[in-house]
Amino acid sequence: MLSAYWQRELTTFGTRHTCSSQTDPVRGIGAARDWIASELNTYAKASNGRMTVSVSGYVQAPIGTLIPNATLISNVVATLKGSVEPNRVYVVSGHYDSRVTDIDNFTDDAPGADDDASGVAVSMELARVMASHVPKATIMFATVAGEEQGLFGSNFMAETLASQGVDVQGMLDNDIVGSSTADDGTIDKFDIRMFVQGLPSNNTAQQNLNLASIGAEFDSPAHQLGRFVAEVAQNQVTQMNVRQIFRPDRFLRGGDHESFLRQGFPAVRFTEPHENFAHQHQNTRLVNDVQFGDLLEFVDIDFTTRVAKVNGAAIWSLAQAPGMPKNLLIDTSVLTNNSTLTWTEDSNADAGYEVVWRETDVPQWQRAISVGKVGKTTVLLSKDNVQMGVRAVGKNGFKSPAAFPKPN
Repeated sequence: MLSAYWQRELTTFGTRHTCSSQTDPVRGIGAARDWIASELNTYAKASNGRMTVSVSGYVQAPIGTLIPNATLISNVVATLKGSVEPNRVYVVSGHYDSRVTDIDNFTDDAPGADDDASGVAVSMELARVMASHVPKATIMFATVAGEEQGLFGSNFMAETLASQGVDVQGMLDNDIVGSSTADDGTIDKFDIRMFVQGLPSNNTAQQNLNLASIGAEFDSPAHQLGRFVAEVAQNQVTQMNVRQIFRPDRFLRGGDHESFLRQGFPAVRFTEPHENFAHQHQNTRLVNDVQFGDLLEFVDIDFTTRVAKVNGAAIWSLAQAPGMPKNLLIDTSVLTNNSTLTWTEDSNADAGYEVVWRETDVPQWQRAISVGKVGKTTVLLSKDNVQMGVRAVGKNGFKSPAAFPKPN
């Protein structure tokens, strides 16, 4: 079980507001940053040099009362290097900054136990567990800052990875994953919401029209990642139902996955099934016997543990599988009841490929057939009737998310 240690310790820094002290050794975001880095460096010792820890960022210029002074935005990231494809990367992330009711208030206590010490705990626990393992692709266990003020840390991370040409094939954002109880007393211990964006953020209007013209609004890279997570992470080990919600996030809300989506990287967001808004973005206070504030006493450690297992199952399966097939095309040059698909062969798909398909009104892949170690296949199935994809298969049994074909 995931220990309460991480969430408890993160609530001891008073406030982790982005604009709080960077230098006080016991209070403020700087103290939290240094503690996270120290913990991750401890875990990295079990990796025989495969895991490295970095603290990187930039100075954010003042933005009115939101960022009143030039402020250092620092991300703490433990990177477990892939043994076969180090440039293929998967990210699991939570944000370690916190806030109270007034977003400009960086002095009052903001314990942030659920938002988002819970997500940080997921990243840190997975870094600890996986440090001694050897994934084929690289996994980055991230804790980012500046989320509450405008996704500053995750935007810096996503832009940096994009500028470096890193092949980020999946990002899992954990934000508010610490409670199973809603404000009306509803308890839901075995569901986790996964928000999955449809049309890619970096698409042009014409690209979106092209997707709509073939009914592919729900076949973006983010959707393929979401399907994969739902397929591999709902089992007896996690004990969780992954509820896919086909929209970028909740109404009036946002998260760090959006920074990655803007760069064209597949990304999804996990959030608890029923939120208690008295315990988010609130000053700690008692009103008419109702306790407000994001306090540790309202966090369900068993629930967060199961969310960590969902992330672990997904991120490890992604990193052990071959990458998604690239340059996948479907032949639309002639009228036929068959379907011909072509893609770039990958030597890491050492067990070959599978063609998958589903009815157009069904969210998950329903059927799959093995087509061998090829880069072209024709299946006796009409592309007019179903949605199709191709996924790569490794000899270790791990399968990639499916890629969706472009018309050719």
